[in-house]
Amino acid sequence: MPATFVTFLIGYLAIIGIPPFAGFFSKDKIIEAAFADNVWLGTFAILGAGITAFYMTRVVIMTFFGDRRWSDDAHPHESPGSMTIPMVLLSIGSVVLGFVLWSGNRIVDWLEPVVGPEDEQHLDIEPLALTAIILTVTLIGVAIAYALYVRRPVSVQAPVGSVLTRAARQDFYQDAVNESVAMRPGQYLTRFLVFFDNRVVDGVVNGTAAMFGGGSARLRRWQTGFVRTYALSMLAGAVLVVGILILVAMS
Repeated sequence: MPATFVTFLIGYLAIIGIPPFAGFFSKDKIIEAAFADNVWLGTFAILGAGITAFYMTRVVIMTFFGDRRWSDDAHPHESPGSMTIPMVLLSIGSVVLGFVLWSGNRIVDWLEPVVGPEDEQHLDIEPLALTAIILTVTLIGVAIAYALYVRRPVSVQAPVGSVLTRAARQDFYQDAVNESVAMRPGQYLTRFLVFFDNRVVDGVVNGTAAMFGGGSARLRRWQTGFVRTYALSMLAGAVLVVGILILVAMS
């Protein structure tokens, strides 16, 4: 998967902040701003850069190097053009856009109408020295990942791990909790409402309409337009009334 590997590698170098990739310029300025605000904030930002370099290096090593970790029926292959072309375009941006936007304060000047002029930052350390420290910590993170996952053999099967490790692999069971607490009750409520709407609401409406429709269809049969039919109806009514009166008188 050469296209995927090369574009992923470029993105990896940009994310961990290796010059001249785009992430170097943005990460450098973010850490400078953190140090200008608070030395501890800047220190934690540098530590975050080292941790990022460690886990991103681990991702590259575990994904593209070492023994295969897929089943026999799986066949990894290059993505189609609809995927590789956007990846190539993004990788080009990761290579050149950082320098293009940084040089000549282009991004600062472009954003000034929205965010205002750039504030002057006071650093107790030279920016070049700070950049050297950031790159050193980043390379240390890369070296640690290399030592742990290249110099030592990595098992094809992931270790079982501790309780916290297993919970982390399951996103601390947030999906299961969300499914049990929100999704399933909502699904059951939706099913009940659909049943109630179809059987009760629609049943009452449709049943009422059917009752009046059926009743009117049957009553319409009496409206024949013949006098003899109406006379017969009157005779039947009179007989019914007389019969009821006789029954009442006898009781």
